[in-house]
Amino acid sequence: MEIALWVMLGMLVIVLIYAIIIYNNLVALKHQVSQAWANIDVLLKQRHDELPKLVETCKQYMGYEQETLKQVIEARSAVAAAREKGDVEGVGSAEGQLRLGLGNLFALAESYPELKANESFQHLQARITGLEDSIADRREFYNAAVNNNNVRIEQFPDVIIARRFHFGPADLLEFGEAEKADVDMKQLFS
Repeated sequence: MEIALWVMLGMLVIVLIYAIIIYNNLVALKHQVSQAWANIDVLLKQRHDELPKLVETCKQYMGYEQETLKQVIEARSAVAAAREKGDVEGVGSAEGQLRLGLGNLFALAESYPELKANESFQHLQARITGLEDSIADRREFYNAAVNNNNVRIEQFPDVIIARRFHFGPADLLEFGEAEKADVDMKQLFS
């Protein structure tokens, strides 16, 4: 009887240690998602700060393209509002509109040689393009962290610990169809 008690106690300790390991891994995944989002948020804020400078530079040369500039400003505001709420889906949607607006703006700049030659515009365009590339890279890391988190909280036996301690799924950062579509060059120059 005494051996059976020790075996049961040993098995209980093993199960407890395994549950602690699962819990700690779930906590680590949750924080990886948070860290990945914070990295994207920093880049979004940097780009957010650069956009007014770009718009002001463009206004000096692109007097007839106010609709495109307005689209960039409105999309910038939508991204900022979604960021502040922590609305990942909203950020994705607004990002699609902002990227479309920036693509249109940079394409329209082609028809303004003085603007293209402006040193401030060139610097801002390079800076924003670099930030766009960094956001795309960080988005991959974020979505990978979200995927790892979401898979783990659904796998057995992790799902038991995840439900017990209220570990929830995170949202992927997906950009809208507008971001994936090609820019209609004919529309821009007509």
